[in-house]
Amino acid sequence: MSETSRTSPATLHDVAREAGVSLATASRSLNGSTRKVNEEYRRRVLDAAARLNYSPNLSAQAVARGTTTTVALLVADIADPYFSSIASGVVAEADRERLIVTMAATERDPERELDLVRQLRGQRPRVMILAGSRPTTDPTAGALGEELAAYEASGGRVVLISRNELDFRTVLLDNRAGAEALAHELTALGYRRFAVVTGGEGLRTAADRLDGFRAGLEATGGRLDEADVVRAAFTRDGGYDGMTRLIERGLDGIELVFAANDVMAVGALSAIRDAGLAPGRDLAVAGFDDIPTVRDVTPPLTTVRVPLDELGRRALRLALDDGDEGGAIQTEVVLRESTPAR
Repeated sequence: MSETSRTSPATLHDVAREAGVSLATASRSLNGSTRKVNEEYRRRVLDAAARLNYSPNLSAQAVARGTTTTVALLVADIADPYFSSIASGVVAEADRERLIVTMAATERDPERELDLVRQLRGQRPRVMILAGSRPTTDPTAGALGEELAAYEASGGRVVLISRNELDFRTVLLDNRAGAEALAHELTALGYRRFAVVTGGEGLRTAADRLDGFRAGLEATGGRLDEADVVRAAFTRDGGYDGMTRLIERGLDGIELVFAANDVMAVGALSAIRDAGLAPGRDLAVAGFDDIPTVRDVTPPLTTVRVPLDELGRRALRLALDDGDEGGAIQTEVVLRESTPAR
């Protein structure tokens, strides 16, 4: 090892490796978090920090813990009503605490998300909320976890929304169970042949919803052939494109199309009309999220209701209260005219 390496200041990553614990555990042990840390692990972290002469940035801790008034919210797409509804909940809860919310869009790009987290660390927000879906395979996960752990070590608070792929506070959303319940309700209405319009490979939210929907159909006698799963952008235009391709290829007895989110479903409804068909009569459509728009489209959309505003409120509350668990957000199937009984 070079002289420079031997004399470089120890990092939180060095402490975690020396103690044999995760970055998050090392962070909580050193930053005075009230979250539960196994006493043996805590002692190992403290001993490792002493051996390595590790010194956290105490001035940064003081800033993050008490004097900053900023909440940083990272979403995948600011224009998507799913994320804007979550943001509304974060802002409403922040107003109660006299905090200011800043928002940035990751564009579902892991590298961009990592870069944004690095930039935000320099601004020292009091809370950082990550609301975008994680990729199923994420080459940046290790680096992102290290950045977030270092941010927590300086006194900040991290909250994830959806799934806890990283070891931080999380408000859980069970996309799989919601889609499985939807499949049960749709087969109970008499539907048997299904297609799915969903996001591209590698998007965890889309994958969870497809897996849940497929499991629900398998349990209730519905049919979804792999050839009838159409992948497109996880957007309104993606839904339009995916439905158009499905129709042009030939429906071949398909009775209902499940769009993996509501904005895709809205695009699918437009594609059905443009093909000269009547949505709800010639081809049923269901979505997921229950964004406000889908109550006013024609026909009103069957979907899985996610209390999006509550997701945002609970995420910020979890950070400020420093609780251990965010709890699971419950979803609910809402049947409307886009899926009439057969």
